[in-house]
Amino acid sequence: MGRHKAIVLAIAMLAGGIGYTRQADAQTFQTYRCADGTQFIVGFYDYDKRAFLQIDGDPVTLAQRPAVSGARYSGAGITLVIGKTGATTVKHLKRPVTACAVI
Repeated sequence: MGRHKAIVLAIAMLAGGIGYTRQADAQTFQTYRCADGTQFIVGFYDYDKRAFLQIDGDPVTLAQRPAVSGARYSGAGITLVIGKTGATTVKHLKRPVTACAVI
């Protein structure tokens, strides 16, 4: 993903969170590459249980769902699963579940 897309994602996430921000709020961003060639950025905020994703050039907000182990987020036809061991999978656009790794 190009630098431009990363900047656009950061601006979009900041604009979405302007109504509720504090100086001490921590945030985490990770870039993933999957076995099928998919690449995405995911962002998490301490005060929010949702995952903020940029995949296929579009921003998507995923709600946290119940999971047996780890964390599962879904919305807009996308499911992101992050296991307790760090194993990550994504399913989107009617594609099969694909393993992903942090880059």
